[in-house]
Amino acid sequence: MTDQTNSAGSGPGSAIRVLLADDEEMIRHAIGLILRHADGIDVVGEAPNGAEAVRLATEHRPDVVLLDVRMPVLDGISAIEPLTALDPAPQVVMLTTFGDEENVTRALRAGATGFLLKDEGPQELIRAVRAAAAGDAVLSPGVTGSVIRRMLSGGGAGVPDRRVAGLTDREREVLVMLGEGLSNLEISKGLGIGVGTVKTHVGSILGKTGCGSRVQAALLAHETGLMN
Repeated sequence: MTDQTNSAGSGPGSAIRVLLADDEEMIRHAIGLILRHADGIDVVGEAPNGAEAVRLATEHRPDVVLLDVRMPVLDGISAIEPLTALDPAPQVVMLTTFGDEENVTRALRAGATGFLLKDEGPQELIRAVRAAAAGDAVLSPGVTGSVIRRMLSGGGAGVPDRRVAGLTDREREVLVMLGEGLSNLEISKGLGIGVGTVKTHVGSILGKTGCGSRVQAALLAHETGLMN
C-alpha cells in the first residue's frame, strides 16, 4: 500500500481529495498517475483493500473514493457503509469491469454514488471524479441500461410509493430529471433556476424519500412510475 498525502484539499476552492482502492497495484498506479496530472485533483491515499480504504478515509477525509468492487480482506461493497458513515461522507464511485452488473447493482443499493468502467479513458476518469465531487451521479454509459433493468426487475415499476407522496411539484420535477441522469447544471438550465437551488431541492428529495444518493433517487423515479 502506498499512502501519499498532500497539503491541499481543505477549504473553499481547494483541490478535490481522492482516495484510490484497488488490489491490483498496476491499476492503482495508472489511475493515480492520471489524476495526479489533472488540475485541481489531489490523490491523498492508495489502498489495496477495503479495510485499508476505510482506515485511510477516516484519516484523510477524501471528497471522493474510487473503490474496486472485488478486493481481499474487505471487498468494495462491504466498505461502502463505513465510508458513507463518515462525517463528512465521501462520494463513493465503484471501479468495475463490463459484465459485473450484479455487483454494481448491490453497490448502488448500498449507497455508492455511481460506477466507472476500468477501461474508460483518462478524460472520462477525470470528469467522473469532478462530477462525483460536485454531487452528480457517475454512471458509465456502457452498462447503465443493464444495471437499471436489473435493479427494476421484479420491482414493479409504477407502483405507488409513499416515499414520493410528500414531495412538492418542483421536487417531483427535479426527481424526474434525476431519473433522466441529468447533472445539477443541466437541471438548473432546464428549469431556469440556480444550481444552488437545485442542490437544495436534491437534498430535500433525499431527506424526504430516505434515499442515500441521487442514484438511488433516480431509481426511485423509475420504480414509482414518475418517468412515465
